[in-house]
Amino acid sequence: MSRWRALGRGARCALLSVLGFWQTASAAAAPPGITVTDAWVRWLPANLPAGGYLTLRNDGDRPATLTAVSSPDYRDITLHRTSLRANVSSMQPVPQIAIPAHRAVSFAADGYHIMLEHATRSVQPGDRVSITLHFADGGAVTVPFEVRRPDAANPP
Repeated sequence: MSRWRALGRGARCALLSVLGFWQTASAAAAPPGITVTDAWVRWLPANLPAGGYLTLRNDGDRPATLTAVSSPDYRDITLHRTSLRANVSSMQPVPQIAIPAHRAVSFAADGYHIMLEHATRSVQPGDRVSITLHFADGGAVTVPFEVRRPDAANPP
């Protein structure tokens, strides 16, 4: 576990506030040309980890890099990638995701996704959760994600 995650959510928020990041991130915008569509969460029962999916489109002339995600609705939220090797599927955290200029990156169960663990409130299909996407240039955008049933497909 990283030292950052070991601090706990409250300590991380306090540290970010002291450093001035928390206010800056919530007021900042996504990098120029970045749009977010098809944002949804696959809900699982018994407070099992959920997956967040979306499409990030970069119509800008420069690449953008997604470096982190955060949410008031989940204590632990990280970027992950599912890969298949020798017919064995595994998930690994990733430190960042590049969005090339004039391209789109779609998050899906068999690729990049957002891992959502330890909900801070009761989350059910039909709800919306807020997830903030943080970019390498200091920009951030908060996106409402629709919570869907486990058998949901992407997109609706």
